Amino acid sequence: MTKRDKLFVVNFKNYSEVSGVKSIKLAQAAEYVADRSRVKIVVAPPPGSLAVVASNVRIPVFAQHLDNSNLGNATGFMVPEIARSYGVAGSLINHSEHRLSPKLIERLVARLRSLNMISVVCARTPIEVRKFAAFDPDYIAIEPPKLIGTGIAVSKAKPSVITRSIDAVNDVNRDVSVICGAGIVDGSDVSAAIRLGSRGILVASGIVKASNWKAKIQELANAMKT
Repeated sequence: MTKRDKLFVVNFKNYSEVSGVKSIKLAQAAEYVADRSRVKIVVAPPPGSLAVVASNVRIPVFAQHLDNSNLGNATGFMVPEIARSYGVAGSLINHSEHRLSPKLIERLVARLRSLNMISVVCARTPIEVRKFAAFDPDYIAIEPPKLIGTGIAVSKAKPSVITRSIDAVNDVNRDVSVICGAGIVDGSDVSAAIRLGSRGILVASGIVKASNWKAKIQELANAMKT
């Protein structure tokens, strides 16, 4: 995959719905849709299931978070080199539920780049988008925290957040792609985001808590082709 690909990221978070082997089941549902829709779908399972999920699907698997700690004496940390050895292709960085300092974000982006891993830096505002674009991540995900998990999509409630974020990136680094998250639950949310210029979506509860994973992923993937 390249940084110009439209990206559909499914963040499993740590919901009970994806505990144990259920993480594999959700990843396989995403793979099924990806194979048939030709949409680039990435899954981000809980840390404890990264290796087993990566060994059971062919689609890219991302970490939800990685630490910029030493390879070696770093008990309890998940370092990029070990994640990569599991088959992990990239990582979310600075999700609103796991915030990092700008200096640490910059170092992690550079470290992932050196390992040929994809970085998706999360930002809360267009101002943060502008700051993080200078670090040259592959993607920046704009997610206003107040909309996360609400079912109220940023693409409909605050469309200017997406367009201002894209403008901010274009002012600083046109090689960075903007995707959006927060509140996405149906195809109309996705198509609205794509029409605004988003290069993809980051979705969690809208999929994880759906009654039919495969059908919901298919619905959102279809809307990615808008």
